[in-house]
Parts: sequence; structure tokens; C-alpha cells
Amino acid sequence: MKWLDIQDITIELCEKYPDDDPLSISFPDLHRRICNLDNFDDDKNKSSERILEAIVTSWIDERD
Repeated sequence: MKWLDIQDITIELCEKYPDDDPLSISFPDLHRRICNLDNFDDDKNKSSERILEAIVTSWIDERD
């Protein structure tokens, strides 16, 4: 997975952290969690606040 694979990242996060509220996770913690996903293989430095915001929004939508 790459940073722009928002939906795939969201699904992985939902499966790995089903009880976590994405709004309570700091961006540094979210970044770490994404980089530690088994299928994630992008450059860790290519993320941005905008990408992380999109992932949080997608994660919230996926939970609802």
C-alpha cells in the first residue's frame, strides 16, 4: 500500500484497531500505525497532514 491508497489503509486500520476512535489519535500516532501495517510499503516521509486528514475522515465514514 502507498499513502494515496486511502481506502485500503482505512480498511486495514479498521481491522487492526476496531475499538479505536480515529478522532482521538494524534497524527504522529496515526502515521506510526500506518507505517506499521503489514501491507504498507511506501516511503514513510511522503505523508502529509492532508493525507492523514483524509485517512481519518475515511476511517470515520467506514465506522459509521
